[in-house]
Amino acid sequence: MRLLLVSVLLLVGCSVQQQDQLAREAARAAITPVLAERFPGVPLDPTLDCVIDNANSVQIRALALDSVTGPTENTIQIVSDIVSKPETLTCLAAEGLPALLR
Repeated sequence: MRLLLVSVLLLVGCSVQQQDQLAREAARAAITPVLAERFPGVPLDPTLDCVIDNANSVQIRALALDSVTGPTENTIQIVSDIVSKPETLTCLAAEGLPALLR
């Protein structure tokens, strides 16, 4: 809880762009274990980029909050929803698959 309070206080002094970047970084922390467990062997960095880039702001905020408590069933559902978007699948095909084939 203390970490959450400190995070909120830090965000208050940030610009909207800085807040977005911090939320995206926090969301990455929640997404990483989900991808590692659900999609073993998939290159994490390009996959994370595709998921983050195709998440909407509500999803980013929810995932950022999940980074404080750790992944939950909600985290898994949000990541699954993002991964199944056509634009995420296109990104994964363009960015993730080539990394896997290297």
